[in-house]
Amino acid sequence: MIRRMEHILSLIENIIRPEVRSLSAYHVADSSGFVKLDAMENPYTLPEGLKQQLAQRLADVAMNRYPVPSYAVLKQAISDKLGVPAGFPVVLGNGSDELISMISVACAKPGAKVLAPVPGFVMYAMSARFAGLEFVGVPLAADLSLDKAAMLAAIAQHSPAVVYLAYPNNPTGNLFDKDDMLEIIAAVGNSGVVVVDEAYQPFAQASFMPLLPKFDNLVVMRTVSKLGLAGIRLGYMSGSAALMGEFDKVRPPYNINVLTQAAAEFVLQHVDVLDAQAAQLREQRGKLAAALAALPGVSVFPSAANFLLVRVPNSEQAFAKLLEHKILVKNMGKMHALLENCLRITVSTPEENAALLDALSASL
Repeated sequence: MIRRMEHILSLIENIIRPEVRSLSAYHVADSSGFVKLDAMENPYTLPEGLKQQLAQRLADVAMNRYPVPSYAVLKQAISDKLGVPAGFPVVLGNGSDELISMISVACAKPGAKVLAPVPGFVMYAMSARFAGLEFVGVPLAADLSLDKAAMLAAIAQHSPAVVYLAYPNNPTGNLFDKDDMLEIIAAVGNSGVVVVDEAYQPFAQASFMPLLPKFDNLVVMRTVSKLGLAGIRLGYMSGSAALMGEFDKVRPPYNINVLTQAAAEFVLQHVDVLDAQAAQLREQRGKLAAALAALPGVSVFPSAANFLLVRVPNSEQAFAKLLEHKILVKNMGKMHALLENCLRITVSTPEENAALLDALSASL
């Protein structure tokens, strides 16, 4: 048995790249039986009538056939309903994660680098390393705002092929200064692409999508996950036709399955329902932020997303106590020095928010 394990370890060392061996797999906590406030999901489902209509639509899907590879109907629905400028193509991904991976693969020239503020979405760095790219993280300022001077210096030094700017940022929840971002886009110029990740746009109600005609190196990336469709795994991005054409070359064929396609096309016909849910969550975000800030020793950071970053006296202890109350949040305390003793909490229904507040108050 020991000998066989030695052979397996030798095999792995021989065939797996060292930068992959050094990584940890993306961890998703088991949430069975918990109030789930760790993954920025929309807690609301579709109304019963729409559920029945969707069920019939999915029942009629020809699952024995491959999807139509152009996804023309779905792309048009996204353009029409979600504000993509006329004439700008849409590229689809199995969630934003696949889009990030596609960008990394397409841009993985020898010596190329990916740059992003940190702390930020972990998949920017992970996908870069998967593709053999070097990742350069530029720390945010102490107040978690974008450090424009440091970003511009890093761009000048590293000439990155890809720069990610999340708007709003995950896990901090704040919107970076728009003028600072425009200066960064201009500084990168034609030496790289700037990807503005708008995963939380329904809650921020601010977007760089209208600016696509002004910047050839700008890509705007979004997902329908936070809008209320996390389970169907659908992301999309838009930018210049030439740039999207290159990224589309590395998109796996048939990457959006027919059930996702049918579900998205149906729900986008009723996007007003999802918009109303987002409005409810924005209202709850303000109420939850005020209630959390009133707790002793708790600081709440400004958020334009559907989650709140809060600093507590001891995040390890608070996280453990919340688990005892069957409430799952994200402990960010060890992710980055700027997030010491921080928890990330998804904004949910009034009932789940109240349960969170009671449990956190008791844990403090």
